[in-house]
Amino acid sequence: MNRTFKDYALLTLKGMGMGAADVVPGVSGGTIAFITGIYEELINSIKSINLAAIKLLLSFKLAEFWKAINGTFLLSVFIGIGISVFSLAKGLEYLLHHYPILVWSFFFGLIVASAIYVARSIKNWNVGTIISGIAGIAIAYAITVLSPAEANTAYWFVFVSGMIAICAMILPGISGSFILVLLGMYKFILGAVGDLNIAVILTFMVGAAIGIIAFSNVLSWLLKKYHNLTIAMLAGFMVGSLNKVWPWKEVTETIIDRHGELKPIAERNIMPGPYEQITGHEAWLLGAIALAVVGFVLIFVVEGIGKKLSK
Repeated sequence: MNRTFKDYALLTLKGMGMGAADVVPGVSGGTIAFITGIYEELINSIKSINLAAIKLLLSFKLAEFWKAINGTFLLSVFIGIGISVFSLAKGLEYLLHHYPILVWSFFFGLIVASAIYVARSIKNWNVGTIISGIAGIAIAYAITVLSPAEANTAYWFVFVSGMIAICAMILPGISGSFILVLLGMYKFILGAVGDLNIAVILTFMVGAAIGIIAFSNVLSWLLKKYHNLTIAMLAGFMVGSLNKVWPWKEVTETIIDRHGELKPIAERNIMPGPYEQITGHEAWLLGAIALAVVGFVLIFVVEGIGKKLSK
């Protein structure tokens, strides 16, 4: 595919959208890749980093290697992801701490629209796709109700966390950041990024690189052989994940961690009230609804812009 500089700049912007989503528990960078039209090319490009490509690299056939892995495409997307992750980590940490209801409302609307967008791409609905979609909902919901673990900051566990989280990061509806929450590693990794802890970041990235190359092969095969079933399950993942991003929560169980801090380990969804206090923050109902609508509309605005730019 022949692309212009404008095309690669747009890919970088799409990568920035993926990066912004990936640092938020409950929102998947894979969802953004899907709605911006680069999902399957991303999976297939990552998959192309295989033994044949590595042989070209080791033989110093750099131009052939770069072409084989669709290098400029991958570089553009990952530059965008990197820009967002490193620039937004601190800001999102602040917003999630001080304005959680407003932030989660925005992402709730985003995910609802994303699920609709993905489901719309299935042309032939039948019993198989419906069952696949229901299975996706059930799997994602089951993941969201698991209780988070406490952080294990050993380098081997940082490496394993990278391998596991990256697989979720490229699945629409399954958030890699949420997987890090379940592993107890989210705040630790987010803090490492914000503080530029190079040793932790590199360990995590090596694990992520190995994980994404291995998993992309499986996902690429599923999309080729069972496209509609796979897409239906991905749409189901998004619907099932809504349980986690519902903005209004009530803490039902806490523990005192090894640092002596009180830490919530279980929550339940509750209905909002216009002025009530929830976990120490005002439930600004109108603002939350407005941001949910903005998030919902934004998906279809991005879709429309993407269609115009691709013409």
